[in-house]
Amino acid sequence: MIFSETILAGAYTVDIDRHQDNRGYFARVFCADEFSAHGLKATVAQGSVSFNAKRGTMRGMHFQYPPASETKFVRCTRGAVVDVIVDLRPESPTYLQHVAVNLSADNGRGLYVPERFAHGFVTLTDDTELVYLISNYHTPGAEGGLRHDDPALGVIWPVPIQVIAERDNRWKAYSEIQAELKTRMSITASTGA
Repeated sequence: MIFSETILAGAYTVDIDRHQDNRGYFARVFCADEFSAHGLKATVAQGSVSFNAKRGTMRGMHFQYPPASETKFVRCTRGAVVDVIVDLRPESPTYLQHVAVNLSADNGRGLYVPERFAHGFVTLTDDTELVYLISNYHTPGAEGGLRHDDPALGVIWPVPIQVIAERDNRWKAYSEIQAELKTRMSITASTGA
């Protein structure tokens, strides 16, 4: 696997190293030792899949508050998406900055999303599927989210949003939750100190 750190410290794209022959190719898509060697959390508590029937489907921008924060390793196994992560670590020099990454079945790229990041994507094709490896169990009541079109995030989505869950349309603007978000996402909150 080929690990490349993004401009957001701790967030990585992970490309596969294809070993090709007349049958096709073989590639490792996850290895706990390789993740740990790059300082990444290699714990997998849950695996999930997201199927999206229509181009322009938006999911996000989701996160879990500490102490239930989670890392995610996301790969697109069918179709294509633009996947966006936002740094929500108040102590980070890149707080509230984002990275957008093209993930597709063709490029085989994965995205490692650290704890205390918001995550979302928009589908670029019909019949798109993503697979998630998640470090923590889902904790009802610890969920949070930001609006995908919040000007404070500055994300420019490459296709019009055609399908979105009502819940994702109801997330409050960053300006309305800024103080609470910074407090709940602080290092003190994430360590339980």
